[in-house]
Amino acid sequence: MSSHKHWLLPEGIDELLPEQAARLEALRRRLLDQFGAWGYELVITPFIEYLDSLLTGAGKDLEHQTFKMTDQISGRLLGIRADITPQAARIDAHQLCCEEPNRLCYIGSVFRTRSDGFSASRSPLQIGAELYGHSGVESDVEILCLMMATLEMAGVENVFLDLGHVGIFQGLARQAALNAEQENALFAALQRKAVPEIRSLVEGFGLETGLAQMFTGLASLNGKADIMTRARDVLAGADAEVHAAMDYLEQAGQHLQSCLPELPIHYDLAELRGYQYQTGLVFAAFVPGSGKEIARGGRYDDVGEKFGRSRPATGFSADLKTLMRFGKPFPMERKQRVFAPAGGDAKLEHRIAELRSQGRVVIRHLPGQPGNASTMDCDAVLVEEGGDWRLKPV
Repeated sequence: MSSHKHWLLPEGIDELLPEQAARLEALRRRLLDQFGAWGYELVITPFIEYLDSLLTGAGKDLEHQTFKMTDQISGRLLGIRADITPQAARIDAHQLCCEEPNRLCYIGSVFRTRSDGFSASRSPLQIGAELYGHSGVESDVEILCLMMATLEMAGVENVFLDLGHVGIFQGLARQAALNAEQENALFAALQRKAVPEIRSLVEGFGLETGLAQMFTGLASLNGKADIMTRARDVLAGADAEVHAAMDYLEQAGQHLQSCLPELPIHYDLAELRGYQYQTGLVFAAFVPGSGKEIARGGRYDDVGEKFGRSRPATGFSADLKTLMRFGKPFPMERKQRVFAPAGGDAKLEHRIAELRSQGRVVIRHLPGQPGNASTMDCDAVLVEEGGDWRLKPV
């Protein structure tokens, strides 16, 4: 067994073989072209940064997900990025400094100390888009529509969407004057939809009956659009902040449904993905056969404040490898593959360069190598005839 250990990869770290890598690269190009058509400009962020900069504005979950090391030059702590979103926010706030809405997209590997369920891999290839400088429903819906267009281009079918708003729980927590420990305990119970536990917690907090009932009822407020009518009854005693969040959630859902009438939308008022840094609408896309979301996003206003400039922000991200796994394969162009002699002739070199410039793949025959044109998966052979080099089918 020990001789095989050299071939093992760490748990959650994967590699792609040529056919998979080619499909992934083709999908990457298609999606970046699509982002560009929507006005989203590509940024490339550093793989490693000073830890304090990398985690600025991020939640505690991201800190626990980040690999850390010491910089041998400065002595400061470095982090390997576990999420590109905060880096894009820094670019918008600190580097670009425009007043107009700003649209950015990105793709790159991220590394995490453990899988977060979003991707089975600890090294996802994160792709995403962010819209800065607008705080209305329209920008949230634009991002949502782009996310759905991304899934469609990746060949992902039978998608349904979860919509929520973290302001509903946040508003109730403020109304109840919960401390951080109480809020975190209720948050964890709500994620599990553990109604008996929620009931026990609010009783232990000594909340007045109306507030206790609203927290308990929150876990069951999920379903189609008509759940919003029931939500207004259950949360009738909530502060204006909670009602404003419900209005926003309902308005966003209606706007999205008018843009994508065939999209199944599920409302979940206890949906709190990214609670540590999200500030408004949150959403996630699911497909049959996946117990976890395959794309997610939401609003995270003011994250740029820590970089010296507060801006409204909304965006989404996905793991490209997950999209490829759940997506229906699209046709790939197969370039003609030509088997050519090893070289040494000027005319041959010119002909090979010409073929490659035309988009053909030219593979050299290496002296003494096993295999021929057929076993090397070539369609044609380059042969000399009367001083010229011509293609002959295999």
